[in-house]
Amino acid sequence: MTRIDSEKPFLPVRFAVLTVSDTRVLDTDKSGDLLAACITGAGHTLAARAILPDERGEIADQLQAWCADPAIDAILTTGGTGLTGRDVTVEAHRDVYEKEIEAFGTVFTLVSMQKIGTSAIQSRACAGVAQGTYLFALPGSPGACRDAWDEILAPQFDYRHRPCNFVEIFPRLDEHLRRK
Repeated sequence: MTRIDSEKPFLPVRFAVLTVSDTRVLDTDKSGDLLAACITGAGHTLAARAILPDERGEIADQLQAWCADPAIDAILTTGGTGLTGRDVTVEAHRDVYEKEIEAFGTVFTLVSMQKIGTSAIQSRACAGVAQGTYLFALPGSPGACRDAWDEILAPQFDYRHRPCNFVEIFPRLDEHLRRK
């Protein structure tokens, strides 16, 4: 069973948030606002935030730039994970990943099924690791972002979460680069 180990310290994580949309701007970016509030409300740092159109190359370039930035530990994108022709966020993420976190999509689907039933099948939420940075592609709806944060990301980005969490393996994400 999961639990919080109160004997361990809380370790803040530095997040970047990227909204992928052809129509949203900062003033209308409800999902980006929600993720930023979740991040800071949990005691983490919002290190960067941007909005880009649904253009695969631009998205991948921004993800790679943030992965190369030592001030960013994890990236959350919102939008572009659906099935329409302009939804290319998943493909851009996979262009960048060194390793995919395949279970994230499965767990996200399980969480979504409890909230929206079989409509959960329309999401292609995914996650991976590149250059020692975690990347998560979330749907564009605030409800889906809230579910992903509350049910998966908040516990996994809390160092005190047991039996394991993403934070405790940060030092090992790029160990393959140090072995050369």
